[in-house]
Amino acid sequence: MKPIIFYSFSLLIASVLTSCNQSSSGENGEKKLTVGVSMLSMQNEFIVNVHDEIEKKAKASDVELITVDAERSALKQIEQVESFIAQGVDAIIMNPCEVEASSPAVTKALAANIPIINVNSETTAKPSAFIGSDDVESARIAMKFIAEKLNGKGNVLMIHGYMGQAAQIKREQGAREILKQYPGLKLIAHQTAEWDRAKAMALMENWIQSYGNTINAVFAQNDEMGLGAVKALTDAGLKDKVVVVSIDAIPDALQAVQKSTLDATVFQNAEQQGAQAIETAIKIAKGQPYEKQVLIPFQLVTKDNLTKFMK
Repeated sequence: MKPIIFYSFSLLIASVLTSCNQSSSGENGEKKLTVGVSMLSMQNEFIVNVHDEIEKKAKASDVELITVDAERSALKQIEQVESFIAQGVDAIIMNPCEVEASSPAVTKALAANIPIINVNSETTAKPSAFIGSDDVESARIAMKFIAEKLNGKGNVLMIHGYMGQAAQIKREQGAREILKQYPGLKLIAHQTAEWDRAKAMALMENWIQSYGNTINAVFAQNDEMGLGAVKALTDAGLKDKVVVVSIDAIPDALQAVQKSTLDATVFQNAEQQGAQAIETAIKIAKGQPYEKQVLIPFQLVTKDNLTKFMK
């Protein structure tokens, strides 16, 4: 994991940083662009992958990057954006913690005439641009796979991500859309594990105690939680009887698909999201034309097509 640079919110420090930013120049002698980046959680592998691509593209474009970790706190994220505004950054990239609670950060940035780009997740307040994927579609793909595997009949569990975040809301929506199409599929329980592998494992252990052999499938809203569920089911000797599908296609999930412990994952393109977020930030800061919304397609990953996703 890349080191994260944290900056004080003190106005004194901010003013010093601002003057430093203004005096720095790029290779062509122009003022070097500075972009502030607030990420949901640098403990989440997919989010780290998005940030790594932002960092790589920023370096290639001679852009100064100031990265902070919101640590899943919308309040902290708002404070971070306020700090970016005080520092006079040229653009802000935000990976929102929550749909509603992170919205004031967008409003504040726009009020200060600083473009703000939401990456991977959305807010109610409309940013300058959104770069991500259609999370409703990802869950439709995952639940459709489960429905087909179970021939439209069986008991399903759903593990939610962090409640109130756009991905959680939309992935639940997509899953329920498919469930309505298959009356024989029953959602017997659903609960959050906050995108966390260990929490999902503990939750799955509790469900095994409650439902045991009646469980036919698990839809986890991300791979970390899917892998936690797989571990609990494997330890209980039930994995061969339960279909588990998750979303993101992180390396651990791809390996699990290869070993047939995870039945499928849904590929979300972290590299494209990160790259297009920083490219959009640069375009807006330079007054160039840009797309206000970029949606990168999801793809189902099974053992049959795994090789094209393995690095």
